[in-house]
Amino acid sequence: MLAPKKVKWRKMQKGRRKGMAWRGSALAFGDYGLQATDRGWLTAREIEAARVALTRYIKRGGRVWVRVFPDKPLTKKPAETRMGKGKGSPEVWVAVVKPGRMLFEMEGVEPTQAKEALRLAAAKLSIATQPRERHGAGAGTGTAA
Repeated sequence: MLAPKKVKWRKMQKGRRKGMAWRGSALAFGDYGLQATDRGWLTAREIEAARVALTRYIKRGGRVWVRVFPDKPLTKKPAETRMGKGKGSPEVWVAVVKPGRMLFEMEGVEPTQAKEALRLAAAKLSIATQPRERHGAGAGTGTAA
């Protein structure tokens, strides 16, 4: 699963998730993408499950880009622990996602296959998403008849 190799601080504050995603909101690499329409935290497990679903459906036919990385640690205290005694230990890594953020991109597959693969990947995520397509992506392969 995805996790940073090294971090400056082990524990991080919760933060606020307001606003829209300005950076990383357009298709930059592939012809098809999965864009977040909701805000939230995506865990490393969710990102990996969606990536596996995407690549399994296209059967290594195209290329896939993961546009988010879980770089925020979430801490948890053990079960049945009394209050106090400091903050818990880091347990999971999450990516902060704002509406408009492009999560996955892909190219080299048919439009119908891409839409179905993105639908399967979206089912693995805990936030609402929508498929996006580059203009002219499904227009043809460039061979004249």
